[in-house]
Amino acid sequence: MLNIKLANLKSSHQLIWFIIDFVMLGLLIINLGFIIWDSVYNFVAIQNVLKENLPTLQALYHPIHENFIFYDAMFVAVFLTEFFVRWGYAIKAKEYDRWYFYPFIHWYDLIGCIPVGSLRFLRVLRVISIIYRLHQYKIIDVTGSSAYRFVNFYYEAFMEELSDRIVAKVLSGVQHEITLGSPLFEKIQNDILYPRRKMLSEWISTRVAEAAQEGYVPNRGALRSYLEARVDHALEQNVELSRLKYLPVVGSTIKDTLEDAVGDIVANVIQQILEDLASSENHGFIEDIVNVFIRRPGASENENERNDALIALIIEIIEAIKGQVKVKRWREELP
Repeated sequence: MLNIKLANLKSSHQLIWFIIDFVMLGLLIINLGFIIWDSVYNFVAIQNVLKENLPTLQALYHPIHENFIFYDAMFVAVFLTEFFVRWGYAIKAKEYDRWYFYPFIHWYDLIGCIPVGSLRFLRVLRVISIIYRLHQYKIIDVTGSSAYRFVNFYYEAFMEELSDRIVAKVLSGVQHEITLGSPLFEKIQNDILYPRRKMLSEWISTRVAEAAQEGYVPNRGALRSYLEARVDHALEQNVELSRLKYLPVVGSTIKDTLEDAVGDIVANVIQQILEDLASSENHGFIEDIVNVFIRRPGASENENERNDALIALIIEIIEAIKGQVKVKRWREELP
């Protein structure tokens, strides 16, 4: 059922047009019902059934059927009158850039008025346009109706199936182009990455500093203890160092002192590296790394060189995207 919001209708500045919409909507429904009934009545078998079972109804309607075009023309006259009135209002209100745009934009209103059997049913489009306009202005709410949910579900399913096939086709074409040696890599490096290497350096520098701050600074004590323990274990496994303890008098002292010194040096070096990365001073280091990976245009040793590993990686990424595209979301909503 349509939920009509009378408050919005009364407060609207286009009350008269919405009233006309409701009147035209009723006339369209009656006219479409009349067209459907006359199409059914056109079968001789139906006429015979009515003549046998409801002769009075058949006798009353048969003259109307014979003059169907005349009665339908009465509806068409009302529809055309409303169309030209709206067209005149659109010209006066300057709703469109040109005065002759209105009939082209509302083409379905005109074509539906052509008294030909197959075109008469295009008046359904006019019904849909009126309902959509009323819904857009929040005069009626169609989203709660079962008919809307039914149509919307299959519309979304159709659009998803169509878009998935198009996207999969496009991605397959991209894979084929990359396999053939498309200049995509040079365009990405020369036209996209290289001009933005400063921005990339700043972004990576900030991210590295945040990661180091969050991961290292709160755990520096535990990390130092872990590094010293690992170095001590590695030194104990070293055969040459273990022989120092056999030196007379000072062997054990030298061995212990050397183990402590090496462990302290390794822990201090790693700690200093992490502290540097956690500070804003890491920008120069990150920038050097970015410049190594993103070389200036023309710096490649061989212009025809192809990075097969990178091509394979991109193709796998696209294949994963295609696999995700093939997932049918609308099936999850089926009962």
